[in-house]
Parts: sequence; structure tokens; C-alpha cells
Amino acid sequence: MDRPFPPLSLTELSELSGFGIRLAPAPEVWSWLEAEILSTTGSIHNEDHAHLIDANIGVLWASSGFGKQGRVVLGQAEQVMFRAGGWQKARQEQQMRDWFGEVPNYLITLAADYCAQCTDAEFCALVDHELYHIAQATDQYGAPKFTQEGLPKLQMRGHDVEEFVGVVRRYGAGEDVQQLIDAASRPPEVAKINIARACGTCLLKSA
Repeated sequence: MDRPFPPLSLTELSELSGFGIRLAPAPEVWSWLEAEILSTTGSIHNEDHAHLIDANIGVLWASSGFGKQGRVVLGQAEQVMFRAGGWQKARQEQQMRDWFGEVPNYLITLAADYCAQCTDAEFCALVDHELYHIAQATDQYGAPKFTQEGLPKLQMRGHDVEEFVGVVRRYGAGEDVQQLIDAASRPPEVAKINIARACGTCLLKSA
């Protein structure tokens, strides 16, 4: 299954309109993630994400990244929460329903301008990294938690060290975590990529 690419009209419209960053739902990305990463038959299946198989996650294209703490954010995972009430909350909920048909529990946003020109390995590392931020919650003994419906209870998580061990194992590491590569007993499974520096979720946690 071919990797999804953002629509060219998204970045072109943003550049021509002068309205700044534009957003568009990307259901094709979630379908690709389910088929290639979550499914056991996927070409780059990652068993670390098994708890996400039935998760309610929406994916968005953003026409471009944005600057934060001197870095350009290319991807971000977040739990969908509305801190406003009244019409403000209604407006935000309506926007989610217009995009996804429902209000997702989690949201992953990807920079379309980057994803349109990056390599396959870079794209896979980016989406894999964002998926790692959505973890299965555990109790005080480290046992996985489940909802009343029997589904994995999810929560946001930070890095294992300076990066997710799973991403380093699969894609290698950048300069910030080169010491992990030096200590590794095996070479990267896919390619050397450093995505943590471009992840908005990581920057939020380090702020």
C-alpha cells in the first residue's frame, strides 16, 4: 500500500491565500497506518502499537509546520480536550465532527509541506514517533489498564530517554541520542532518522 501524500492544493492554497496555515482531515493517513503499521500483516508492522488498533484517532494535514523554541514542528500528537464551555466548546466540537464525523479522542497533525517531499523512511519515522506518544495506561504495578468496554485505556506519554526506544530501534537516532546507537547491539531496522526535534508534542513537554 503506497504511502499517503498530502494534496498539493493544501499547500498551494495556503501560499496563495495569505491566510497562513490551513488544515484538512487526512483519513487516508489513518487507513495507511492501520494497514501498514498496526496490522500484523503490514509491511512495517510495529507490535508496540497494538493497543491502538481500535483507538479513536483523527489525523490532520497542516499546510506547513510552525516554529517553536527555535525548531520547526513537523508533527504533533495530542489528546483532544476542550477547555472552553458554551458556544466555544460547541464550535470546537462541531469542527471535529465536520472533519471526522465524530470527536476523536486523540489527534495527530502532520506538516504537509514536509511530508510532500521527505523520504519514505523520514515519513515512517515521523508517524511512528507520533504514535508512540499515545500509550496504554498502566497501574501502579505496571499492568496495562482497560476501559469498561474492555479496550486499552490510553494516555499521552513522553520519551523513554531523549527519544522513544522503539523509534531508535527501528530508524536509528540523530546526534542527540547517538550514545544510544553506540550502546546498541544491533543496527537500526529501517534507517537513521531523528524526529524528536521536530515533534510538537515533545516540545510541549519540554517547555
